This record gives sequence, C-alpha cells and structure tokens, in this order.
Amino acid sequence: MHSCSLLSLATAVPPNRIAQSDAKELGRRAFGGKAALFERLSSVFDNAGIDQRHLVAAPDWYEHSHGWAERNAIYLQAAEQLFVEAASAAIAKAGLTPKDIDGVVCVSTTGIATPSLDARVGPRLGLRPDVRRVPLFGLGCAGGVSGLATAARLASADPDSRWLFVTVETCSISIRLDSDDPAAVVATALFGDGAAAAVLGNGNSGLATIAGSAEKLWPETQRIMGWDIEDPGLAVVFDRAIPPFIERELAPAIDAMLREFGLERGDVGRFCCHPGGVKVIDAIETALELPQGELDLEREVLRDFGNMSAPTVMFVLERLIERGLPQRALMTAFGPGFTCAGLLLEAP
Repeated sequence: MHSCSLLSLATAVPPNRIAQSDAKELGRRAFGGKAALFERLSSVFDNAGIDQRHLVAAPDWYEHSHGWAERNAIYLQAAEQLFVEAASAAIAKAGLTPKDIDGVVCVSTTGIATPSLDARVGPRLGLRPDVRRVPLFGLGCAGGVSGLATAARLASADPDSRWLFVTVETCSISIRLDSDDPAAVVATALFGDGAAAAVLGNGNSGLATIAGSAEKLWPETQRIMGWDIEDPGLAVVFDRAIPPFIERELAPAIDAMLREFGLERGDVGRFCCHPGGVKVIDAIETALELPQGELDLEREVLRDFGNMSAPTVMFVLERLIERGLPQRALMTAFGPGFTCAGLLLEAP
C-alpha cells in the first residue's frame, strides 16, 4: 500500500478501576460454585504481571449471573461512551473537527451492535451524514493492528481523505463465571476494558508514517483463541499452547512479513507488541531473540490496564511515541484465526 500518516492517537478507559488483589477476591466470590477450580488456578492472579484494570461495570455486577441480552446492553452503553471519548480526543489532537472526517473504521468483538457503533454515535460525535463506515468484527486481540492497517489502506487509496480508526472492547462482561473451563478463570485474571482511536491521512506531518502491513493466518488453529457463542453469552477460548506456539512460529512469520517490505529483523528499531499476558511477552522476546525485558512498555501497559484485547497494542504505541519512535517499528498482535497482524511504522 502507499504510505500514509498517523496524525493522532488517543486512548480511553471506563471509570471503574480495580486492583488485582481486589479482583482476585472478587473472582473467588464470583466463582463460589466452582471453588475448587478457582483455588487450583488462583495463582494466575498473582503471576499475571497486572496491578490494576478498568471495568465497564461496577465490581458487584460480576458477582451475579447475567444473560446475553443484559450483557450486550451494558456493552452498547459502555462502548458508545468509550467510542465518543477516544474518538473526540483523537480528532482534537489531529487539529481537526468531526466534520473533517471522511471515513470510520471501527473494530469491536466483545458485543453485537446493529446498527454498528459508528452509526450509533456518529451524530453525537458530530460526524457528517455522508461519512463512510467500515465496522469490523471477529478480529479479537489482533484488531488493534489489522484495524489500523485497514484504515491506513483506505486513507492511502484516497489521498485527500482523513480516516478515523476506533477500537473498543469490553472483555470483562464476557467472562463466564458459571463455566468449568479453566480458561474462564484465566480470563478473569487478565481481562480489562478500554478503547483507542487514531486519525490517519496523507502528508508528511504526524506522529508516524504507516509504510506497510502484512498478516499471517495459520491453518487448523481456530481453537487456539476466540469466543464460543453460548446461551448466557460469549465464552472465551484460550489454549495453553499459545506461548509455545509463538516461540515456535513467530520468527518465521515476522521474517516473511519483513521480506515483503524489503527489510530484515535487524532493520527494525523496536517491536511494538500486543501484551496478551506475561508468558506471551516472554515468548515474543524468546522467539525474536530480543533481550529479556526489551518489551518494557508492553509490561507496563499490562501492569496498568490488563489485557483489553484489540485496544491494548494502541496503548503500547502511545507510550512508544511519547518515549520516541525509532526510525522503524513493527506493530504486531495475535488474534483468533490463529492470526498474527503486522504494521510497519516509520518515524516522521
């Protein structure tokens, strides 16, 4: 694709903040009917590398059972608010008004919105009635990278246009507390909620240049990560094989992506990765032969916000830009499929 500029970036989180120690006690009460399962896995709270998270519902909401309709109602209310907050900030940081936005790419996989979130909040946000809308569903944690790449391709295809990218996820209300699946306890220890937004357009100004994108889908890996659709709502799919899979498969996938750009791993000044969990971060460092602790910003974001799915890598990018973007950086994120998405950024 032709390059385009990342003009701005903004993030947002819901108001309910919970310390990890309190989340552990909340989980213990919420899993009261599955006490043996919870206690067997409760150490994951202590070893997750998370200090706090933000939730779209008050803590006591999680101690009760909720059906699909109620969960989705909370998703819609919270996602709309987070969308407006992140998008408004990104547009303002770009020095634009909502009327200047020509198109919107929205990524969200933790609820159902029909009409889509961009249609629901467009008038409130002040977007034009003729704004082009591209809602994307099913990308999971990879959506922060693949969604941003989609917006970049659309912006570069129309040189005079400006595109807004927004990703909103409310992972916490999708946790199943009535499940016998160990993945439900792990999700309770990891997931938080949040949103991120960016404005893209053409020109040499901005935070970074988006120079290319790539993606890798591994066949026969659909049960590694995703959601199962069940009567009470979404149920997380997590396979314990994710870290060893990354250690084994990531480097060849990244090298193939870089070859598409005419680059090698040594040409990348910094990898900007989705911090899915401590073991995932460790696996990325091992696979890419990075020094232990190299992905410090990823660990910081995980510590401060937990795993928010798609928006999380945008929080990492925000901190990387604040610290100083190297000449080249490669954003990466894993998602259902099993997929690795990559996006090449260059300093302006």
